[in-house]
Amino acid sequence: MFVIYCPYCEEHREEEEFHASGEAHLARPLDPDNCSDKEWGDFLYFRQNPRGIHKELWQHTAGCRKFFNITRNTVSYEILDTYKVGETSSVIVEGSHHG
Repeated sequence: MFVIYCPYCEEHREEEEFHASGEAHLARPLDPDNCSDKEWGDFLYFRQNPRGIHKELWQHTAGCRKFFNITRNTVSYEILDTYKVGETSSVIVEGSHHG
């Protein structure tokens, strides 16, 4: 188990209060009605799953219920940063398209 800081509640809480929702900072196609099946399928189903530093979307399900982002090391589980949706992480991930 690990402890997660919710940037909205401004509290450290146990992992069980949160739900991981996948990769953060995914750009929805600008015109979904006119994108190809491949483009739409790539958006819906294909995600990065790196070993190492990764930006993820989480929800504080047992607290404020808001979504926020976490920069986490997927090997060590170390959380490097948490920040509100719409904000920028203080951690730069090399070779990544994430902000």
